[in-house]
Amino acid sequence: MSGTVKGWCPGAHRPMQAADGLILRIRPPLGRLSAAQAQGLAALARAEGQSHLALTSRANLQWRGVKSQRYEIIMAGLEALGLLDADAAQEQARNILLTPFWRDGDGTLEWAEERTAALPNFPALPGKFGFVLDTGPAPVLTAISADIRLERDEAGGLLVRADGAALGEAVTAQTAIPAMRRLADWFLAQGGAPGGRGRMRGLLRSGALPPGLNAAPAATTGQIPPLASFAFGELPVESLAALAGLGPELRLTPWRALYLPGLTALPALPGLIGADDPLQLIFACTGAPGCAEGFAPTRALAAALAAHLPPGKTLHVSGCGKLCAHPGKCDFTLIAAPDGFHLNDGPGLDPAALLSHPRRVFGTP
Repeated sequence: MSGTVKGWCPGAHRPMQAADGLILRIRPPLGRLSAAQAQGLAALARAEGQSHLALTSRANLQWRGVKSQRYEIIMAGLEALGLLDADAAQEQARNILLTPFWRDGDGTLEWAEERTAALPNFPALPGKFGFVLDTGPAPVLTAISADIRLERDEAGGLLVRADGAALGEAVTAQTAIPAMRRLADWFLAQGGAPGGRGRMRGLLRSGALPPGLNAAPAATTGQIPPLASFAFGELPVESLAALAGLGPELRLTPWRALYLPGLTALPALPGLIGADDPLQLIFACTGAPGCAEGFAPTRALAAALAAHLPPGKTLHVSGCGKLCAHPGKCDFTLIAAPDGFHLNDGPGLDPAALLSHPRRVFGTP
């Protein structure tokens, strides 16, 4: 079975209805929460009977199971915490992911603020069209999906690169954001968004190449410092509150984890998993019954298979063909359907049989 494209990415202003209630996606400005915002968000969630918030692969937070009669109350709470955009259009357009490991003075924060301020001057782009600012000490976001990238070359200079292109355009601190705007205009002028959908990589696969390709991004990638990670990105609100007491801010990352600058060790917290836990390499959506699209529960099966996952390999367990938890390719993919879980497009398999004979999934004893 192959993945299908359905629905949209929810926001706070534009929530999505699921079987267990509304799904709200919270997009903290510049990908960070102050300690006060984190404490306030945890308190708001607890007051609404919410035990967990989800960390997403776009460095956002997701709140699901919201009852329609509580929606406006929660929105008021988010606005009071400074976690709401002015409207749905601004919320969608502010699809900017910056390296969580930026440092004061490296320009990342300033470019992110400039890009946000320039939103009214950018053209209307597809909902999933995204920007990455990978301008920290070393590149760390090369494997993260985006469409327009601001990066550094080996010498530390700046370039703007279309996702999928080997080279980019050399820019300066002053010309970086205007160059990103020109690239967005070029994408639309080339017909990259027929019917309002489309991604940069797909356009480049058709043979189109933007002008001004004269700089190569740095080839070496940076090391990922210790992160606060949670199985399937499910962050207990009590752990969020505890982390807020450990430093001045929490930065969200695209690895379903939180980064606390300067913190090298974490206390034991509910739901926290270690860097070598196989659950770090397993992706699973909510599945049934929380999602009406899901044909089966997913996370209990995914957790049970974790002990059998070959070292260094990745597993995706999806409740349907949408593959919401991880749109990228994994070494092993199980997709639920009416006749069972399909492994990498194979026949349907019963979950009990998978657990009794995990070698059917991984080819190991």
